[in-house]
Amino acid sequence: METVALSSKGQFVLPKSIRDLHHWDTGTRFVVIDRGSEVVLKPATPFAPTEFESPDSCPLNPVKRLSLADMDRAIAAEASKK
Repeated sequence: METVALSSKGQFVLPKSIRDLHHWDTGTRFVVIDRGSEVVLKPATPFAPTEFESPDSCPLNPVKRLSLADMDRAIAAEASKK
């Protein structure tokens, strides 16, 4: 376990071994979480994590699936309106 000291500006340096282990480079942004008796640093992600559904799973909102013929008819119907 390594220790760090807080500077007069409220800064500290993460040990190089930790930065290298997690591949944290200069400019890496962190979310600071206060858990009462401890403070947790988590790398901030620019986007919320994406979760993908399995291709064979049931859709969350079941809808009638259209065949290619149904899609062609719908396109032709819209094209004839113009």
